[in-house]
Amino acid sequence: MQPSATPASSRTMVDAAATVVGSVIAGVVLVLLLGGHWPAQGAAVLVGSVVPVTAALSIMRRRPRVSTGADRVTLFRAVLAGTCASVVVLALADVVPLRSWPLFALAVPAVLLDAVDGWVARRSGTASPTGGKLDMETDAILLMILSIPLAWSVGPWVLAIGAMRYLFLIAAWWRPALAQPLAFSQFRRVVAGTQGVVLVGAVCPVVSTQIAAITAGIALLLLVISFGKDVLTLELEDGSQSGVAQPSAAHLTEPGNR
Repeated sequence: MQPSATPASSRTMVDAAATVVGSVIAGVVLVLLLGGHWPAQGAAVLVGSVVPVTAALSIMRRRPRVSTGADRVTLFRAVLAGTCASVVVLALADVVPLRSWPLFALAVPAVLLDAVDGWVARRSGTASPTGGKLDMETDAILLMILSIPLAWSVGPWVLAIGAMRYLFLIAAWWRPALAQPLAFSQFRRVVAGTQGVVLVGAVCPVVSTQIAAITAGIALLLLVISFGKDVLTLELEDGSQSGVAQPSAAHLTEPGNR
């Protein structure tokens, strides 16, 4: 074993533990501040820990076991996403409004930091497929979390924004051609960056429901067009490229791709 292996592994374990403990502390503080009955509070803390725990496990499973500065930014985003999920649980339990200031305040840095982890990875020369996948999964689940309260306040169709990537992955199981890698697309990059920003704006309490619906509808239309273009491209190529890929990741992570 190389001398650097043990310190790197130890640092990874510290990062994973800090992510899990931080998510639990954040969830407990949140429910104490927002109130509510204990079943809802317990569910909020439990649900809010799912994303950070999953992210922590993902870096612990790496071989060699290592975490980078960019990973730590993404892990922090996972804690923010989990805390957003806690707020959503409380909203569904009528403790807070569906579109609330706590959700907005947590979602803003969670979305803005999406560009930071990729920048850190490139700047430090630590970009990797595993780091990109962690970033991608965090983006995807954050969109799903933010879509849920909007489904109740704006319309169930908003869930399509959060579910699009997962639907694409399901389709790729049925149609292997959709599992091929995609070339860079500036249009896809812009659409990817738009989704989180639009959803954050839509959950802001001062934004009217009508404006939230219009902007979310435009974002969904762009997302459908972007996915549609890529599906057409992949079908035309008809699986000519080999290898395993996550094609829909490009729709979610290109602004901070690493």
